[in-house]
Amino acid sequence: MPQTAIEAQVEDGGSASKPQRIIKLSKTTDDSDKKGTNKRVKDIEICVPIVYGTIAFYLGRKASESQSHKWTVYVRGATNEDLGAVIKHVVFQLHPSFNNPTRIVEAPPFELSECGWGEFEIGISIFFHSDVCDKHLDLYHMLKLYPEDESGPQSTKKPVVMESYNEIVFPDPSECFFARVQNHPAVVVPRMPAGFSLPVLGKFIGFAFFLDICSSKIFFKIGSFVSAAPVENTNEKGRGDTKDHPLSQWFLNFSEADELLKLASARQQVQAHIVKLRRELSVIDGMPQPLKPASSYECT
Repeated sequence: MPQTAIEAQVEDGGSASKPQRIIKLSKTTDDSDKKGTNKRVKDIEICVPIVYGTIAFYLGRKASESQSHKWTVYVRGATNEDLGAVIKHVVFQLHPSFNNPTRIVEAPPFELSECGWGEFEIGISIFFHSDVCDKHLDLYHMLKLYPEDESGPQSTKKPVVMESYNEIVFPDPSECFFARVQNHPAVVVPRMPAGFSLPVLGKFIGFAFFLDICSSKIFFKIGSFVSAAPVENTNEKGRGDTKDHPLSQWFLNFSEADELLKLASARQQVQAHIVKLRRELSVIDGMPQPLKPASSYECT
């Protein structure tokens, strides 16, 4: 039975525009590790940036007392790439008033849409492939239907968007996982250690064969291949990415380039404030100083 990642190490930080949470999943040692069938790459960490949240549209004239908004909850890659190479399935726990409140999404994009009238907390449980992590990660997100900074009637064209950014860190990944996410756009992978070679995801009986990891094509010479049940290739374009998602125009930008621009803008504001303070100090320094009061003691 998979364990929950309650023991995950959480480090809060980042700027207000990117409230960053780094979740480091603790390592486990299972029977496959002991037998050497799922060897791990020591002193290496794989980082998977994710975004989870909701987008809610007001239905306007189509709204009813019980269905005033249409909303979508999701887990996506921070750059809208396919997360299927890491995540096996996602469980969304809705309010008990919904029919079948426990919803399981087995394939990317990991999302579901519903209609309703009330705001509530959605439970999000992320389950990973067996060679990634045997724990699942529990997250919670508050569904927001109404904007907080606008007055007057709610717009039917501009949705209410609430998103959170997380970086999930997998220390000492398995060789299979490490090999599968090489050059994967949704995963931050460090350089391979010196002398490390990518493992073959299976066992060959007979003569040689050639395996193209990027395209998952196997070219045989003579012999047979016994699969080790590798995860289905999800790197192919259009499989589960959200780049062409109908809601992608409303997704928040969590890219490093966007963050650098915000930091540069903040730095300019700080520098301008420093210049202003220096000018005020120079004016104060140029003003005549008040005379010191005479001492009550006189020398005779």
